[in-house]
Amino acid sequence: MIFSYNLPLYIYIIITSALVNLGLFLFQKENCRPDGRELFEFRTTTLNIGSISTADGSALVKLGNTTIICGIKAELANPTTDAPDKGYIVPNVDLPPLCSSRFRPGPPGEQAQAASQFIADVIESSDLIKTEDLCIERGKLCWVLYCDIMCLDYDGNILDACIIALLAALKNTQLPEVAVNKETCLPEVDFEKRQRLRIHRHPVGASFCVFDDSILIVDPTAEEESLSTAHLTVVTDEEGRLCSVHKPGGTPLSGEKLQECINRATARQREIHKLINKVLDSVKTAQ
Repeated sequence: MIFSYNLPLYIYIIITSALVNLGLFLFQKENCRPDGRELFEFRTTTLNIGSISTADGSALVKLGNTTIICGIKAELANPTTDAPDKGYIVPNVDLPPLCSSRFRPGPPGEQAQAASQFIADVIESSDLIKTEDLCIERGKLCWVLYCDIMCLDYDGNILDACIIALLAALKNTQLPEVAVNKETCLPEVDFEKRQRLRIHRHPVGASFCVFDDSILIVDPTAEEESLSTAHLTVVTDEEGRLCSVHKPGGTPLSGEKLQECINRATARQREIHKLINKVLDSVKTAQ
């Protein structure tokens, strides 16, 4: 179908809206999306662990075309006076221009800042790692884990991919043994002896988009995100515990629809937990 460029702008808006609504109706009727997936079907997820040799732990995740890499760098620091027996975990999500034309060079944009805060909230609410485990000597020395999460290719649903990459990278992280010399009060690091981080919980996210206040789809692409009326991310752990529900505005969601999302998120957690363990086992076997 060819439209004349002489048509008023409002005519284009009406036609585009009508085509979108028609497409959504057809997708709902056939339970099928433009890429062939069903409404509650995730894209193929692939995982590579230990991707960055210079990091203390790393992982690369592909969720369809969306590609996220996470590197963990550990540094020694002094605990705060308010929490003398705890270390720190500092996540940072980077959405550089190379991943999509929608992002520009310069300071982190609103979406990157919101993603970083979301990841920080998930770490805290899920008890993924207890910061007490990062303390080496109370009031004197602790570990700081800098979790740099970078998007290499943006095609929607970065939050799910970021959580998977972070979890896999943390499970891949090994820290050297450290002791404080009682005479000099200086840290002594033994790089030959390393220990893995203790992961207490395994949170995994499942993101959804809402269309026309009634149609729900999981794992949206960038195009589907741009056409939706609301976004929702549900994070659960291996015990089915609800760790976080993130819904930044948009149209409301009924309790029944929310329960559907929680049920699908619980199933997704089991799938990803199994995938991470499988990849970790293959890495150990290769070593």
